[in-house]
Amino acid sequence: MAVKALDLFEAFRQDKLPRDQGYIVSSFFSDTSAYSIYEVVSYSGVKEIHPSESGLVFQTNGKKLHILVEPASYPNKAMEPVNRTESEKIPLRFSELNMLTAKNESRIYSAKKPVDCFSAFTILKPTGVNFALVFYNLPDIYESLGSFFEKTLNKEAQIPQADAKKAAKVVVETASKTMNFKGEYSGG
Repeated sequence: MAVKALDLFEAFRQDKLPRDQGYIVSSFFSDTSAYSIYEVVSYSGVKEIHPSESGLVFQTNGKKLHILVEPASYPNKAMEPVNRTESEKIPLRFSELNMLTAKNESRIYSAKKPVDCFSAFTILKPTGVNFALVFYNLPDIYESLGSFFEKTLNKEAQIPQADAKKAAKVVVETASKTMNFKGEYSGG
């Protein structure tokens, strides 16, 4: 059975990073609550990958999709995500996000479309319980991403199972429609 995902930095050390096409999922969890940020980056046609002080630099174009989870107790719900503190912000406004309110009153926001990353992007080294995973572009990539998001939203971000499944479906639909490797994005 083919490996579907690996820790990004371990895959780099083992020279197992896909250079043609792949997806990277990074997490940024709050130390004090279930507030969570996820970034999904799709990339293809890598020219170079090299380490930096803060992470791994990919010399290629990419597309980045942001997912934000606010627990019910989050005090700055009315503040646009782009204007929040450095550790809580994503570069989007409410009008650019899909929103799902979970049964436990947590809110899951996901970008309606990805942000383009031109020529290069950096994936930060995870700290604490955060992670960075690379998903290989296999025939079942979207099922793998969906299953992963359903589990992590439920277990890490404390979203009820049924709502985690709904949110994962929205993320995967957006990724499959706007971050696939067809047309101008295929590099060929």
